Amino acid sequence: MTTTTGTTMAAPAHWTELDSPVGTLLLTADPATGALTSLSVPGQKGGRTVQDGWRRDPALFRAAEEQLAAYFAGELKEFRLETSTDGSEFRERVWAALDAVPYGATTTYGEIAARIGASRAAVRAVGGAIGANPLLIVRPCHRVIGADGSLTGYAGGLERKLRLLRLEGTLP
Repeated sequence: MTTTTGTTMAAPAHWTELDSPVGTLLLTADPATGALTSLSVPGQKGGRTVQDGWRRDPALFRAAEEQLAAYFAGELKEFRLETSTDGSEFRERVWAALDAVPYGATTTYGEIAARIGASRAAVRAVGGAIGANPLLIVRPCHRVIGADGSLTGYAGGLERKLRLLRLEGTLP
Protein backbone atom coordinates (compact mmCIF):
# COMPACT_ATOMS: atom_id res chain seq x y z
CA MET A 1 0.00 0.00 0.00
CA THR A 2 1.37 3.40 -0.95
CA THR A 3 0.50 6.03 1.64
CA THR A 4 0.72 9.78 1.46
CA THR A 5 0.35 11.78 4.66
CA GLY A 6 -0.57 15.29 5.58
CA THR A 7 -3.22 15.90 2.96
CA THR A 8 -6.36 17.80 3.72
CA MET A 9 -9.87 17.27 2.50
CA ALA A 10 -10.46 20.92 1.54
CA ALA A 11 -11.87 19.97 -1.86
CA PRO A 12 -15.06 17.91 -1.96
CA ALA A 13 -14.34 14.21 -1.80
CA HIS A 14 -15.14 11.74 -4.50
CA TRP A 15 -17.02 8.70 -3.21
CA THR A 16 -18.68 5.42 -3.97
CA GLU A 17 -20.39 2.61 -2.11
CA LEU A 18 -19.66 -1.10 -2.48
CA ASP A 19 -21.55 -4.09 -1.17
CA SER A 20 -19.49 -6.51 0.90
CA PRO A 21 -19.93 -9.43 3.30
CA VAL A 22 -19.56 -6.97 6.21
CA GLY A 23 -22.10 -4.45 4.91
CA THR A 24 -22.05 -1.50 2.57
CA LEU A 25 -18.62 0.09 2.34
CA LEU A 26 -18.32 3.86 1.82
CA LEU A 27 -15.07 4.78 0.08
CA THR A 28 -13.76 8.30 -0.38
CA ALA A 29 -10.84 9.57 -2.42
CA ASP A 30 -8.87 12.75 -2.83
CA PRO A 31 -10.20 14.38 -6.03
CA ALA A 32 -6.76 15.72 -6.98
CA THR A 33 -4.83 12.44 -6.71
CA GLY A 34 -7.45 9.69 -6.66
CA ALA A 35 -5.82 8.27 -3.51
CA LEU A 36 -8.17 6.42 -1.17
CA THR A 37 -8.78 8.60 1.92
CA SER A 38 -11.31 6.53 3.85
CA LEU A 39 -13.22 3.29 3.98
CA SER A 40 -16.16 3.28 6.39
CA VAL A 41 -18.92 0.82 7.32
CA PRO A 42 -22.47 1.59 8.51
CA GLY A 43 -22.61 2.46 12.20
CA GLN A 44 -18.85 2.88 12.43
CA LYS A 45 -17.63 4.97 15.33
CA GLY A 46 -16.10 8.04 13.67
CA GLY A 47 -17.02 6.77 10.21
CA ARG A 48 -17.68 9.10 7.31
CA THR A 49 -21.00 9.88 5.72
CA VAL A 50 -21.64 11.44 2.32
CA GLN A 51 -21.64 15.24 2.50
CA ASP A 52 -23.24 17.87 0.29
CA GLY A 53 -20.94 18.73 -2.60
CA TRP A 54 -19.25 15.33 -2.72
CA ARG A 55 -19.10 13.74 -6.16
CA ARG A 56 -20.10 10.13 -6.71
CA ASP A 57 -17.47 8.61 -9.00
CA PRO A 58 -17.52 4.78 -9.07
CA ALA A 59 -14.93 4.60 -11.87
CA LEU A 60 -12.30 6.18 -9.63
CA PHE A 61 -12.59 3.22 -7.26
CA ARG A 62 -12.24 0.29 -9.71
CA ALA A 63 -8.91 -0.90 -8.28
CA ALA A 64 -10.26 -0.73 -4.72
CA GLU A 65 -13.43 -2.55 -5.77
CA GLU A 66 -11.45 -5.34 -7.46
CA GLN A 67 -9.02 -5.72 -4.57
CA LEU A 68 -11.75 -5.72 -1.93
CA ALA A 69 -13.69 -8.37 -3.88
CA ALA A 70 -10.54 -10.51 -4.09
CA TYR A 71 -9.88 -10.00 -0.37
CA PHE A 72 -13.40 -11.10 0.59
CA ALA A 73 -13.04 -14.11 -1.75
CA GLY A 74 -9.89 -15.12 0.16
CA GLU A 75 -7.70 -14.46 -2.90
CA LEU A 76 -5.89 -11.26 -1.82
CA LYS A 77 -3.55 -11.04 1.15
CA GLU A 78 -2.15 -7.52 0.71
CA PHE A 79 -3.81 -4.40 -0.67
CA ARG A 80 -1.89 -2.42 -3.27
CA LEU A 81 -3.78 0.85 -3.32
CA GLU A 82 -2.60 4.42 -3.16
CA THR A 83 -3.91 5.91 0.06
CA SER A 84 -3.75 9.31 1.65
CA THR A 85 -4.45 9.98 5.30
CA ASP A 86 -4.25 13.06 7.46
CA GLY A 87 -3.27 12.28 11.03
CA SER A 88 -0.82 13.52 13.61
CA GLU A 89 2.74 12.24 13.43
CA PHE A 90 1.93 9.79 16.23
CA ARG A 91 -1.18 8.46 14.46
CA GLU A 92 0.69 8.08 11.18
CA ARG A 93 3.38 6.02 12.97
CA VAL A 94 0.72 3.79 14.52
CA TRP A 95 -1.04 3.42 11.17
CA ALA A 96 2.24 2.49 9.45
CA ALA A 97 2.73 -0.20 12.11
CA LEU A 98 -0.78 -1.52 11.33
CA ASP A 99 0.11 -1.70 7.65
CA ALA A 100 2.97 -4.05 8.59
CA VAL A 101 0.74 -6.62 10.35
CA PRO A 102 0.48 -9.49 7.86
CA TYR A 103 -2.67 -11.22 6.67
CA GLY A 104 -3.67 -14.05 8.98
CA ALA A 105 -1.72 -12.69 11.94
CA THR A 106 -2.70 -10.67 14.99
CA THR A 107 -0.82 -8.29 17.21
CA THR A 108 -1.56 -6.43 20.44
CA TYR A 109 -1.77 -2.77 21.34
CA GLY A 110 1.39 -3.21 23.43
CA GLU A 111 3.25 -4.75 20.48
CA ILE A 112 2.21 -1.82 18.26
CA ALA A 113 3.42 0.62 20.94
CA ALA A 114 6.77 -1.20 21.12
CA ARG A 115 7.05 -1.32 17.32
CA ILE A 116 6.80 2.48 17.08
CA GLY A 117 9.13 3.07 20.06
CA ALA A 118 6.39 4.31 22.39
CA SER A 119 6.41 3.60 26.11
CA ARG A 120 4.19 0.99 27.71
CA ALA A 121 2.17 3.89 29.14
CA ALA A 122 1.31 4.93 25.57
CA VAL A 123 -0.87 1.85 24.95
CA ARG A 124 -4.07 3.86 25.50
CA ALA A 125 -2.91 6.49 22.99
CA VAL A 126 -2.06 3.69 20.54
CA GLY A 127 -5.60 2.38 21.00
CA GLY A 128 -6.98 5.83 20.26
CA ALA A 129 -4.93 6.08 17.07
CA ILE A 130 -6.05 2.62 15.97
CA GLY A 131 -9.67 3.57 16.67
CA ALA A 132 -9.24 6.65 14.46
CA ASN A 133 -7.96 4.61 11.50
CA PRO A 134 -9.82 6.03 8.47
CA LEU A 135 -9.12 3.00 6.26
CA LEU A 136 -10.93 0.04 7.81
CA ILE A 137 -10.09 -3.33 6.26
CA VAL A 138 -7.43 -1.86 3.94
CA ARG A 139 -5.36 -0.79 6.95
CA PRO A 140 -5.87 -3.88 9.12
CA CYS A 141 -6.80 -2.53 12.55
CA HIS A 142 -9.04 -5.59 12.92
CA ARG A 143 -5.82 -7.60 13.46
CA VAL A 144 -5.14 -5.87 16.81
CA ILE A 145 -6.36 -7.81 19.84
CA GLY A 146 -6.00 -7.52 23.59
CA ALA A 147 -2.88 -8.82 25.35
CA ASP A 148 -5.03 -11.62 26.80
CA GLY A 149 -6.23 -12.65 23.33
CA SER A 150 -9.62 -10.98 23.68
CA LEU A 151 -11.29 -9.26 20.76
CA THR A 152 -11.16 -5.73 22.05
CA GLY A 153 -12.86 -2.74 20.47
CA TYR A 154 -13.19 -2.18 16.76
CA ALA A 155 -14.67 1.00 15.27
CA GLY A 156 -16.61 -1.13 12.78
CA GLY A 157 -18.08 -3.32 15.52
CA LEU A 158 -16.86 -6.54 17.11
CA GLU A 159 -19.06 -8.72 14.87
CA ARG A 160 -17.29 -7.33 11.79
CA LYS A 161 -13.89 -7.77 13.44
CA LEU A 162 -14.74 -11.40 14.16
CA ARG A 163 -15.84 -11.96 10.53
CA LEU A 164 -12.64 -10.40 9.15
CA LEU A 165 -10.40 -12.46 11.44
CA ARG A 166 -12.27 -15.64 10.50
CA LEU A 167 -11.96 -14.76 6.82
CA GLU A 168 -8.20 -14.48 7.27
CA GLY A 169 -8.06 -17.82 9.12
CA THR A 170 -6.96 -16.26 12.38
CA LEU A 171 -9.95 -17.59 14.31
CA PRO A 172 -11.84 -20.86 13.89
